[in-house]
Amino acid sequence: MANIKRPNGTEDILPSASRDWQVLERMLRETADVYGFREIRVPTFEQTDLFCRSVGETTDVVQKEMYTVTAKESTFTLRPEGTAGTIRAMLQNGLLNEALPQRVYYILSCFRHERPQAGRLREFHQFGVEMAGSPHASADAEVISLAKNIIDMLGIKGIQLYINSIGCPTCRKAYHKALQDYFAASKDQLCETCLSRLEKNPMRILDCKSPICGEIAKDAPVILDYLCDDCSTHFEQLKKHLAQLSIDYQVNPKIVRGLDYYTKTVFEFVTTDIGAQGTVCGGGRYDGLIGQLGGPETPALGFGMGLERLLLTLRNQGVTLSEPDSCDLYIAPMGEAAAEKAFAMTAVLRREGIAAQTDVMGRSLRAQMKYADKMNAKFTLVLGDNEIAEGTADVKNMQSGDKSKVRLDDAFAEDFSAILLDSLFSTGEGLEALMK
Repeated sequence: MANIKRPNGTEDILPSASRDWQVLERMLRETADVYGFREIRVPTFEQTDLFCRSVGETTDVVQKEMYTVTAKESTFTLRPEGTAGTIRAMLQNGLLNEALPQRVYYILSCFRHERPQAGRLREFHQFGVEMAGSPHASADAEVISLAKNIIDMLGIKGIQLYINSIGCPTCRKAYHKALQDYFAASKDQLCETCLSRLEKNPMRILDCKSPICGEIAKDAPVILDYLCDDCSTHFEQLKKHLAQLSIDYQVNPKIVRGLDYYTKTVFEFVTTDIGAQGTVCGGGRYDGLIGQLGGPETPALGFGMGLERLLLTLRNQGVTLSEPDSCDLYIAPMGEAAAEKAFAMTAVLRREGIAAQTDVMGRSLRAQMKYADKMNAKFTLVLGDNEIAEGTADVKNMQSGDKSKVRLDDAFAEDFSAILLDSLFSTGEGLEALMK
């Protein structure tokens, strides 16, 4: 029988990589906290109609990429993005009745049936924020600032911020007419999907992945030429606020984002270090979404940041977030009595928050020391009949080779804690830990 393998477009996050994920997620949570955002957790699947109404029936996501299942008489879809479910949760649980703006963030997995490639998976993970209640461009700048702060803290180089305004329903009518007139001349060359979009939502053609449609769209009218006074003023205010925050940007009138709920501001942080899928963060304003989902008309905005793409960019730039896993003390027993004593000693250390290991494989002393080296053990303690009889043992610093005596009674954990703390302070790790 052939081995069962993971589904195409998914990844296993192994222990050697999970520490980087943990460090990244902690940085994301801490930065969101500084900006006043609180964590929200929502279901992995929602009623399919939620995504059809919010993301848009003419988008690639709804037409081609959603994972949908019918259970009895109900149809559910694995979430393809985080905003729709989050807004649904805010509405259903009355968060919009509390003080505005409401600021929430999430770290979750999303699912899209796409052609897998570097930085684009069928199951992927997102950090996202949503702010509901403010119509002002200062809120847009604050959300962009949060994303920029994260990128800077991670030390990622070569990422460019692109911004655009895609207007509101008022000014978009004239723009849609201009797009329909423009693409009508090339109707026979458009793909079947874009041909269906021409009447319903011609802006979606600008987001088509087809090279032919992309070439046709290259000289299409740009939305910035059709903005109403309100949208134009909002966009100019955003640029002013970004300048106040010393955030560099480029205006890219081709950005429309892939979801229908966006209005006014849209933005992307893009890198060239991960190939074609270079957008590590994208978002914008969606002032009509809450009303569209049955809530009060409430302006809102947010962004999604792909964790796999962030980590891939960091890896390509040689940036590491964490040190290799290590064990504070490895106790190597020799003999049955020593093994029982070592087992009890590791339990005492672990209760004190010290990472301790001992042999559970019945290895020889030599094999145990090789294992301790692979585990990056900071200290080792060899435990035999003599040590048990004397009630003391030597703890060896694996980096310096120095040895320190510890008692094997109730003071053992206290003795070793002092040795470990001295070592950490001598390398600067102890002070760093206290500062955290």
